[in-house]
Amino acid sequence: MKKIIFFDADGTLWYPKTTKYEKHPVWVWREYGDKINRVRKELELIPTVLETLVKLKKKGIKLIVLSTSPYPPKEANTRIRGNIKHFKLNKIFDEVHGTRDYHESKGEYILEILKKYGLSKKDALMVGDTYEWDYKPAKSKGVDAVLIEHNYDKYHANTKKVKRKIKKMSEIFKYVK
Repeated sequence: MKKIIFFDADGTLWYPKTTKYEKHPVWVWREYGDKINRVRKELELIPTVLETLVKLKKKGIKLIVLSTSPYPPKEANTRIRGNIKHFKLNKIFDEVHGTRDYHESKGEYILEILKKYGLSKKDALMVGDTYEWDYKPAKSKGVDAVLIEHNYDKYHANTKKVKRKIKKMSEIFKYVK
């Protein structure tokens, strides 16, 4: 059984109310930028996310958020932690990190966190919505990964090759065993 699960945030835990999985969620940040309260009003938790996180937590699995951010580290962490608090998820997650704005960053964070907790790569799972920013960084470090299916990246050549996909978060349990 997995002992630690890493989650991307935008497009994995929440998405824009108006576009859901039709348009990449980063558009909200580009449109409203520093108007963080306006951005948060546009977002909603994805169906089955809350119930799934609660069940995983009850199983004793460590839950970590890794969300890529173009902002400096302190500001990135403040923003992502603010979103977690906005959705009242702060008691569910063990750690929340704004990762750096390059593809390999999440993989680097994953390895650091595994070392911190004395866990092996086989104990971990990464869950995200994009191949380049979520799936590939984990797999390149030898960590299992799952992609959430959506409409904004499904035609990407690498995304089509991925076999481990879920349509909703509650399907994650088949990869936790």
